[in-house]
Amino acid sequence: MILKTKLSKLELRNPTILASGILCNGPLLKRAAEGGAGAVVTKTVTKEIREGYSTPILIGVEGGLINAVGLANPGYENYIVEDLPIAKEGKVPVVVSAGGSTSQEFREICIRAEEAGAKAVELNLSCPHVKKHGLQLGGDPTIVKEIVKDLKGALKIPVFTKLGLSDNIGTSAMAAQEAGTDAIVAINAIKSMAIDVDARKPILSYGYGGLSGPAIHPVAVRCVHELRQKLTVPIVGCGGVTDWRTAVEFLIAGASAVQLGSAIAIRGIGVFKEIEEGIKNYLKSNGFKSLKEIIGCMDR
Repeated sequence: MILKTKLSKLELRNPTILASGILCNGPLLKRAAEGGAGAVVTKTVTKEIREGYSTPILIGVEGGLINAVGLANPGYENYIVEDLPIAKEGKVPVVVSAGGSTSQEFREICIRAEEAGAKAVELNLSCPHVKKHGLQLGGDPTIVKEIVKDLKGALKIPVFTKLGLSDNIGTSAMAAQEAGTDAIVAINAIKSMAIDVDARKPILSYGYGGLSGPAIHPVAVRCVHELRQKLTVPIVGCGGVTDWRTAVEFLIAGASAVQLGSAIAIRGIGVFKEIEEGIKNYLKSNGFKSLKEIIGCMDR
């Protein structure tokens, strides 16, 4: 049974990918690779060191988690020197997630990542709770096109564009494709809030956060399906994958691979193998010989 899939020039042994920001340091990325992930995405790294927000930064809610970490990271140079080499020992493609507020910042981070051996970069244009980063950029198709075009002119490795939920997700994805992106990743956590009714204040220190987990899965599947109608580049589905069924939903909707995040916190590192085996059994029991046969099959 063939579970290999391709995202531009990047070939994955199976369609499961560790999402950015879940297992952050080199040893944990290596562990995810050894646990069965087809590829791993690093924590989003920025030009400068970011301390992130003060606690509380995470809360469990019905159907998922809300977090507002604030892109905490040691700065791209420190991360690339200390953690990337260890992550590469997992022997699956390592994708560096880059966070910037300008094209120049993205270029600086991504060029350094390529030099250090990253197999691709993922542009974080989707984080819902950091000003002048993430969704504030990804919701503007003009800015998306400018950043992607600049990166494609500077790099040889694939450039993936991660977009969050916004009114402009379709036009931003088209702008990224026109600028040469090698894949679209959709979606990130959805901007949300939880309130302590006794204190009458937000629970998270930042106030707003990003909702992830099963609660956002139907929204993410809808986004992937709508994007598949517009795009020719591969799509990576992200949001609420907890088992093989939710992974297969994304594939049928048109994704070529899926990212896992909250499921790892809930079910542990073994979830990669469980999903791989589940997809394999699904293909076999339905008479399919390869993963490619079910990608986007709902509309064929």
